[in-house]
Order: sequence, then structure tokens, then C-alpha cells
Amino acid sequence: MDFQFNFAVDENENSEADAHFLLLCSPEQKQESTDKSRENADLAAKPGPKLAAAKHQDEAALKKNLCVKAAKEHSIPQDLNKVLENKVMETVLGLSHVKLSVVERTCSGDADSEGIVSKSVSSHSDLIPGVYEGGLKIWECTFDLMDYLTEAEIEFTNKTVLDLGCGAGLLGIVALQGEAARVHFQDYNSTVIDEITLPNVVANCISEGRSGKDRKASNPPSKRPRKAESSPDVLSRCRFFSGEWSQVSQLLSNSKPCLKYDIILTSETIYNPDYYSALHDTLAQLLDANGHVYLASKVHYFGVGGGVYLFEKFIEDKNVFRTSLVKTIDQGLQRCIMEIAFKNSC
Repeated sequence: MDFQFNFAVDENENSEADAHFLLLCSPEQKQESTDKSRENADLAAKPGPKLAAAKHQDEAALKKNLCVKAAKEHSIPQDLNKVLENKVMETVLGLSHVKLSVVERTCSGDADSEGIVSKSVSSHSDLIPGVYEGGLKIWECTFDLMDYLTEAEIEFTNKTVLDLGCGAGLLGIVALQGEAARVHFQDYNSTVIDEITLPNVVANCISEGRSGKDRKASNPPSKRPRKAESSPDVLSRCRFFSGEWSQVSQLLSNSKPCLKYDIILTSETIYNPDYYSALHDTLAQLLDANGHVYLASKVHYFGVGGGVYLFEKFIEDKNVFRTSLVKTIDQGLQRCIMEIAFKNSC
């Protein structure tokens, strides 16, 4: 049976993606994926007493055993040339980003204090729950959401935006180029923020950078390292955070004034149902009363169990948000864009 892998940033360099996480399928498997996701959602909706009790015990054990990664705010170095030092840049959809294969080969020691690069490479996995949550890759749903933001003409001007589970930070960079007033970036891993997200933001803010309107038409920038002459005004609108969602949410909520976001962008963050509660609570705590979440996801994640319909059912049961599937992509494994807002919002 033939399988298709789409949206690879560099077809010659990407290692084989984890089969449970980035599997794109034939039409028959695509239908199986949709059916499986709906079946999981139906089972979640009608648990028997024993199943409900077992689920409660499992959730309690998970909360007890998971290592909660503390929240940390990352400062922006005054010398921006150090941020781009030894970084090889390439481009996708007109946005500059660090060449990830070079990071995998060169990031070690203090630059990878969490050890996620070596662990990811040695385990041949793009996902190690509670240790490394996939930020060293640019996942295909990120491109789906970037396309949707353009097609739907989502307005970022003067908005406060959070790129949640940001990885490379491309979604937040799009918001920056759309004249957002503030853009904050969050990833589980501090190594991802320091070695990938921050360099990408700096690279796209330097004086020869392009506006969001020119993304698809512009010539690609050189892959050679460039001198960073970033606009102080642009970077002053950015903040960077690492850590587990609940911890970052607490850090932001305790700030004065309490931070709320007009728009939260997130991609490929609902693959694991064990994280749904933390994600839901984070959105509820950080989203402005009339704000919107734009979430991109595969319909079903094989082997991990999460997906669009299961998360949609989870939200419905919580009765806090309303959801709408605003776009469906049928290439390969079916994917969706979900819009989320508070039930009582405008």
C-alpha cells in the first residue's frame, strides 16, 4: 500500500516521522481514521460505571506520575547576532526558519540542557510524552492553519496573540507580520524556544525581512547566516515562555495586569487525550471573553488516540466553549481547522 508524506520542510533531510504521529494515508485509511475518531468520541460520551471509574483512576494516576515542567520566561539577548550565530536558515512559505537537521546535528551541551535532541535522535521518535513534545519539527497542520489565516483574512492588527505549543513559531510570526500589538510564544521545551523559536522570530524581524502580504511571492532569503539588525519595535512586542501549559497559564495569570489573549493559535496539540484537561483549562484561563482560538489538527492520531472529534466532545462536555469546524483538508489523512470561543461571547 502506498503512503504519502506531505508538507516536509526539506524532503532530503527529514528523518522518517513517527508513524503514530504523522501518518498520511490512502482514502480507505482516511475513512478509517474518521470512523475511529468518531467511535472514540462516542465511547467517551457513553461510559459505563466501571469504565468511568477506571478512567477516573487512570486520570488520577496520570496527574500523580507526570512530571510537571515549571514555567520559564526567556529573555531576548541584547546582542541579536548571538541568537543567529551558527544558525543555517532556510525558507518555507516566505518565512525564514532554522534548518532543523543542522540543529539536530549541532545542538548539544548547554544548548540542549534538557537533552531532548539526543533523546529524540536516539529513540527515532518525534514524541516522548512528558519529555519532548515535538517542537523540533514543523508539523503539516501548521501550514494548514497558515493557509486558513490568509484565506479567512483573520485580522491581527492591534490584537494580543498567543502561539500555544509554538515549536518553530511560524504562526506567531504570521501574527507579528499582521501588525499584532503583542505576540507571545509558548513551547513545552526550553531548548525549542532558545534554539528554534527565538532565532526564527529574530530572522523574520531583521531589516531585510518581508511583510506577511509578500509571503508567497517573495524570493527566498539566503541560507547563509545574516547580521541581525532587527527592529527593536518588533521584538518589544514579543515574549517567550517554556513549560507545561498549566504552569505557563498560572505565570501569565499572575502577571499585572492579568494577561488575556484576543487570539490563540495552536497546531497539532490535541494528539494525546491525556492533555485535554490542561489544554482546555489553559484556553479558559487565558482567552479574552470575546477572543477566538484557531486550532489545527488531524482528525485522528493513530496509536496516541486523540483527534478532532474526541476533543470536540471533550469541549462539549465541559460546556464552556462553543466550537466550529471552519475548514476540512482531505489531502492524505483528513485534517481540520477548529474555531473555539466562549459560549457567551459576541
